[in-house]
Amino acid sequence: MFSKQQTKAAAPSDAAQPRKLTPASLVAEGVRITGDLETSGDLHLDGAVEGDLRVGLLVIGDTGSVNGAIHADAVEVRGRVSGVICARRVKLWATARVDGDISHTELAIEAGAHFEGRSLALVPPETPALEAPAVLSVAAE
Repeated sequence: MFSKQQTKAAAPSDAAQPRKLTPASLVAEGVRITGDLETSGDLHLDGAVEGDLRVGLLVIGDTGSVNGAIHADAVEVRGRVSGVICARRVKLWATARVDGDISHTELAIEAGAHFEGRSLALVPPETPALEAPAVLSVAAE
């Protein structure tokens, strides 16, 4: 009587599906990692890492620390970093302490954060400009 006709939707192709959301990896307080750490996913760090990090999104908690280089898409620091940070977006919270250079396209620093180093803007590579066509002049007789 009041039933709706149900239609089956076509299954979307794999190419049309967005990136699968996965939970962030966690390095808990009290955990110490010596060596480089790399993941395409996100990482929440409350422990300590002695080595380089290469991650998607890195959140360093109040008790977290990194002694090494960080390469990420985005970095939020509430703890300590001793080394360079290279990321598109970087945010230093009031409890952050960073000793090292930061290469970025966006940088936000809250009042109270400690930052000793250089702020270096990441500039996207320039595309070569197309040459303008030569102007022809024709004299009329």
